[in-house]
Amino acid sequence: MGWFTKSDESRHALPEDIWQVCPACKVHVLKDEWARNLKVCPKCNHHDRLDCRERINLLIDAGTFREFGQEIVPSDPLNFQDAKGPYAEKAKATVSKLGMSESVVTGSGNIGQVRLVIAVMDFRFLGGSLASGTGEKIRLAIEHAIRFRRAFVMVSASGGARMHEGVVSLMQMAKTCAALSKLQKAGLPYISILTDPTTGGVSASFAMIGDVNIAEPGTLIGFAGRRVIEQTIKQKLPKDFQTAEYLEAHGFVDHIVNRSEMKAFLSNLLSYRQSK
Repeated sequence: MGWFTKSDESRHALPEDIWQVCPACKVHVLKDEWARNLKVCPKCNHHDRLDCRERINLLIDAGTFREFGQEIVPSDPLNFQDAKGPYAEKAKATVSKLGMSESVVTGSGNIGQVRLVIAVMDFRFLGGSLASGTGEKIRLAIEHAIRFRRAFVMVSASGGARMHEGVVSLMQMAKTCAALSKLQKAGLPYISILTDPTTGGVSASFAMIGDVNIAEPGTLIGFAGRRVIEQTIKQKLPKDFQTAEYLEAHGFVDHIVNRSEMKAFLSNLLSYRQSK
């Protein structure tokens, strides 16, 4: 029987929800394959965004992560409101929806035989914005690293400072950098991992001052937006401007590492440090 003479019942349609469309090249990838490939496109190597739990599971040995700082939640020093309603309500709803207390998750865990302290930002939480709670959690994580003589790993994913908290959010740039200065004086390593996107006040503070700055391929890294810069300087910027590759070529990023190789790369760095 030919295809066009078969009854509808004899045709086997694929389920609709089995494909993931790559945001970069638009190729269709089976969702199971997409997950196995760590949300990296097998065709163009586009690295899609991970949430904080996915990132921790990728980097930290299973069963070794111990979270701290969950008691720190967003504050509302300005009683901020916009057309969509009070900031306090928006923040509370985000905490409830995502099951995390702020835009960063902090804790300690193992990579191989090395115990370290890690902070992982999550872009889903109000654009991964840097706020008073975010800065405080990062500060406490750094102090934990100093107290127990451990390396500190920061994974950034942020649109910048949280406008809802005004100057209080901007203060976190200096606060986190001051804490990292103490880490440096203690002779402990700081490894900064930049993931898509790392922009605004985060890129202008702790994200770019690691002893080693690592980025995933294609990561957007910058301060102001591309259009703002072009309109200000009245020049057309290169196509790859504000990408990890551009920053590596200009000395701001030390290494670009594929997601599948990131844990092994960190393990080698930390093991080298321990051997010294």
